[in-house]
Amino acid sequence: MTAHADVIDLAQRLIRCPSRAGIDDYGPVLGVLEDWLAERELPYRRLYGDTGGAVGLLIEVAGGLPGRWWALDACVDTAPYGDEAAWSFRPDSGEVVDGWLRGRGAADSKLAAAMFCAIAAELRGRADALHGGLAVLLDVDEHTGGFGGARAYLADPEAVRPSGVMIGYPGLDEVVVGGRGLWRATVAVHAASGHSGSRRTAPGAVSRAAHLVRLLEEAELPGSDGEFPLPPKLTVTSCHGGQGFSVVPDLCELGVDIRTTPAFDAGSAERLVRAAVGELDVRVPAPRPTTITPVAAWPPYRLVKDEQPAAALLDAATREGLAVRPKTAGPSNIGNLLAGEGIPVTAGFGVRHEGLHGVDERACLEDLPAVHAVYRRAVLSLLGSP
Repeated sequence: MTAHADVIDLAQRLIRCPSRAGIDDYGPVLGVLEDWLAERELPYRRLYGDTGGAVGLLIEVAGGLPGRWWALDACVDTAPYGDEAAWSFRPDSGEVVDGWLRGRGAADSKLAAAMFCAIAAELRGRADALHGGLAVLLDVDEHTGGFGGARAYLADPEAVRPSGVMIGYPGLDEVVVGGRGLWRATVAVHAASGHSGSRRTAPGAVSRAAHLVRLLEEAELPGSDGEFPLPPKLTVTSCHGGQGFSVVPDLCELGVDIRTTPAFDAGSAERLVRAAVGELDVRVPAPRPTTITPVAAWPPYRLVKDEQPAAALLDAATREGLAVRPKTAGPSNIGNLLAGEGIPVTAGFGVRHEGLHGVDERACLEDLPAVHAVYRRAVLSLLGSP
């Protein structure tokens, strides 16, 4: 079996093993990987989260010469299937049709996981000539947003902290070298409860929450600034309150997601929301003040052109004849978590794809040889091997 056929075969086996975040047991998909790695005598171990459940698999290939460690990262948990009746093929198909690998996780990111395993297996055979080492992280707690695999990897006292990470998200034309950060919070809007038919006219919590949504969406945000090409963005992502028709609700909770930039950071985001909340409580008073509970905050990041590992990946793509450009991504991702730990990271370069997180997800296998060659070349460059 050729190297690329081996990668495709492993990716097919992974797709046929459902691993939807928060739905499926991750044991079977990890078992597929462990069987493959054991056959090739690659060193690996499971990583466990705070509650004791498996959150990832870590492969480590130590070089024979001193140097820095680098990491490849791909998730093997996936988004849910959504409306399965809308798919034109089974979400766990794993079939190759007209040069496309079909099924949930084909694009994000089981094909990349299989490719990274193959790179580790090749390097294992020439490890004595390598400087430092290569870790391959296969995360099964990525689509939950918990990023438990990455957290466990960084907290593992036996693992060498990487000098940089390359994440195998798909997309052939760009190397993602940065991303907006985020600040998220839940906002509890209160009011006096009562009967909807009473003569009292004080607004309920849902009405007050609607007023707050307007204040938030009308708030002025700065534009893009300097070398960071994207502006901040505010979205109210959830609204929960009320029960039945006859009760004026006394509580409504909003979810607020703000994508941050170097010029508009988490502190700026929190101040904006607190200002809107303060205005609400003055304009539309209630028995209890509105409360804000921050949930998460990740910093924005952006690597400069000659910073590793971005420089190695961009150079490798050029040498393989691909025209790629560095990109700062709008969505936040696991790269923000790593960047917050001071670890440089690229968060995307891979095959072309369709249906990511949606219907009929598939990945273009025509791109696999070039993408495989780019990552292989970049890793060998970072490890000091010609």
